[in-house]
Amino acid sequence: MNAPNKTAPMDLTQAEAERRLEKFGPNELPEKKTSVFVQLLSYFWGPIPWMIEIAAVLSLVVQHWADFAIISVLLIVNAAVGFWEEFQAGNAIAALKSQLALEARVKRDGRWTNVPARQLVPGDWIRLRLGDIVPADADLMGGTSVDADSVDSESVDVDQSALTGESFPVTRKPGETIYSGSIIKQGEIDAIVSATGSETFFGKTAKLVESAQTTSHFQKAVLRIGNFLIAIAVVMVTLILLVALFRGDPITETLQFALVLTVAAIPVAMPTVLSVTMAVGAKTLARGQAIVSRLASIEELAGMDVLCSDKTGTLTQNKLTLGDPFLMDGITKEEILLAACLASRAENKDPIDAAVIAGCQDIPTYSYQVEHFQPFDPVHKRTEASVHASDGGSFKVTKGAPQVVLSLVPNADAIGQQVQSAIDSFAKRGFRALGVAQYDEVNQWRFLGVLPMSDPPREDSKSTIASAQQMGCDVKMVTGDQLAIGREIAKQLDMGANLIDAEIFQGTSYQESSRVDDMIEAADGFAQVFPEHKFHIVDVLQKRGHIVGMTGDGVNDAPALKKADCGIAVSGATDAARAAADIVLMAPGLSVVIDAIQEARMIFQRMNSYAIYRIAETIRVLLFMTLSILVFNFYPVTAVMIVLLALLNDGAILSIAYDRVRCSKTPEHWDMRTVLGVASVLGLAGVAASFGLFYLAERVYLVDRETIQSLMYLKLSVAGHLTVFATRTRGPFWSIRPAKILFLAVLGTQAIATLIAVYGILMAPIGWKVAGLVWGYALACFLVNDVLKQIAYRMLGQTQE
Repeated sequence: MNAPNKTAPMDLTQAEAERRLEKFGPNELPEKKTSVFVQLLSYFWGPIPWMIEIAAVLSLVVQHWADFAIISVLLIVNAAVGFWEEFQAGNAIAALKSQLALEARVKRDGRWTNVPARQLVPGDWIRLRLGDIVPADADLMGGTSVDADSVDSESVDVDQSALTGESFPVTRKPGETIYSGSIIKQGEIDAIVSATGSETFFGKTAKLVESAQTTSHFQKAVLRIGNFLIAIAVVMVTLILLVALFRGDPITETLQFALVLTVAAIPVAMPTVLSVTMAVGAKTLARGQAIVSRLASIEELAGMDVLCSDKTGTLTQNKLTLGDPFLMDGITKEEILLAACLASRAENKDPIDAAVIAGCQDIPTYSYQVEHFQPFDPVHKRTEASVHASDGGSFKVTKGAPQVVLSLVPNADAIGQQVQSAIDSFAKRGFRALGVAQYDEVNQWRFLGVLPMSDPPREDSKSTIASAQQMGCDVKMVTGDQLAIGREIAKQLDMGANLIDAEIFQGTSYQESSRVDDMIEAADGFAQVFPEHKFHIVDVLQKRGHIVGMTGDGVNDAPALKKADCGIAVSGATDAARAAADIVLMAPGLSVVIDAIQEARMIFQRMNSYAIYRIAETIRVLLFMTLSILVFNFYPVTAVMIVLLALLNDGAILSIAYDRVRCSKTPEHWDMRTVLGVASVLGLAGVAASFGLFYLAERVYLVDRETIQSLMYLKLSVAGHLTVFATRTRGPFWSIRPAKILFLAVLGTQAIATLIAVYGILMAPIGWKVAGLVWGYALACFLVNDVLKQIAYRMLGQTQE
């Protein structure tokens, strides 16, 4: 709804306002709430939870209470860890709601009154004053001679940086629209509400946040690994059951064994181990001033190959700074700086005044006394000061919009072209221009020159971007500022000059969309970007196969932060941005991100090592046991032994979260072909080694089968845990020294396993001599497996450590 200028609108009656409130709804963001109970139950739904639950039911059927307790605890812990981490991430929509103005001044029934902002409706006549948060989208009105209470204003200055990313306040005139969530920085004006709630620009931003649901690569990888292991388990257990039934084995014993075999095969502890690995990494990142709100984002950060970075306050200092001025003939730099400084006032806390005063610190002003100061206003667009000098002289100084200041001087036509050329030159380099003039009784107003102002890059931005590029992560600038400003900053930071204006996104036809997507992928940055543009940029890059990170600090960044694979809220970000982000930086700038990427890549390598280890072990145990039962009609280990294997090995492997690894020079990602390939090689090699020991024990040394079971238990335990030292490197196992805690954890659990086998706890005793031989055999197999692993990596084209 556009309000015509100089025409008195009709204010609403309270009854009409209530009717419209019923029709359009409250002026607030709708919040989709999910029951905490339903949220928690969702963590018990999925392939891995189903198999764990089936194992728990089987344990009840055969009355294995200890197994039931262990399985149930693991299931609940997995669900609790996942639920708590997601719950901690917060509600981005609720944070967006908190940004709305609480009250608004509205005219109803011919009277001005304050009402809660949630009660505003389209058509309401509102008044906006200095410092007000705009409560709804509204069309600005001009003054009216009909209504004595109306405000006669030609324009207002509005800070909409939290919505659009623009670093400077913008001037809005009657007939133009201002957005909910903006702040009035200068002036006072009346307006007519045009949109409320979710229909506002602000509300549409919130809808984008709500719609930005993504499944992380980590979640996909866990599902694929889980499905692979489950498929193997189902096939093997089904074979065992069919053969047992065919042979006439007791059904209870067969079910019991199928249960423990299922427990051994299912990656029951995998979600917990991976979550703990990421949680330990999250604590490390927190010490580096990066707070993780969603654990899976660590894996995304490790694989991130494109980082879309907000400019203002992230790449730049978010602090206006003076550049070298353009001077008129006969004017010195000291003269123009003195005049500009006298025309500024620190207590106004105006960013332009603060920048001028900061840039004039070396200019002595103690000989001058400002007798009168006229602050900046949107109508006159300049400041003015009356100054008395210590030598008795008096003069005036002014600074402001160059064309406004230029219009004051008598020779404006003569110097106009020269001044305009300077302004254009500054604009091309991304500077905002400020005209300065001085008045005295002899010469009247005299134009001194133009001061350029810019938001300079942070000192560490250039080196940080260079580091990111060396790590295989392309940094793209995303800013709401003008194209010239973005290009100048990109030039200073060596980011590339291929910045494109976001206007190209408007009205793109289906036929043109592919061309625009190509431009987005190839661009070094984007200017004059709005929230839906940022969301679109991230979406296009993701569809092109990139893992995308997005930094931001304002409400305008929240949708893209939520949509991105890894949303990063920078230091000083709004609550909305923090709630939508996966990682919140507590220190300014991007340098923290580089440290976080390095740490995330090391965390990823630990998870990758565990995944290969776990798959290899499942193949080793399941295939060996299934073939033994099918071919030799012999159970090589008992149900108790399988439970012991699961408890000791999965318990100690948690220490892999602290392992020492080397940071990759390129983005990490789940290469399931390599993971499954290497794991299969190690698993099959383990099966062959197990049958080798079985053959030696039964055919060469004629050991009884009960003792063979103890031998096989110790071999599977020792060789299984030694496998982790092979999976943690792509080169020889000694190429990266393991962390002390991992080495001691493995040594400790295998010492316990050895004592159990030596002294026959829950099994036949084998003695120290035989145990030593088993250890020797397992170590020899480990060395062979390490060589096979390296060959597998080379065959798969993966040799980088």
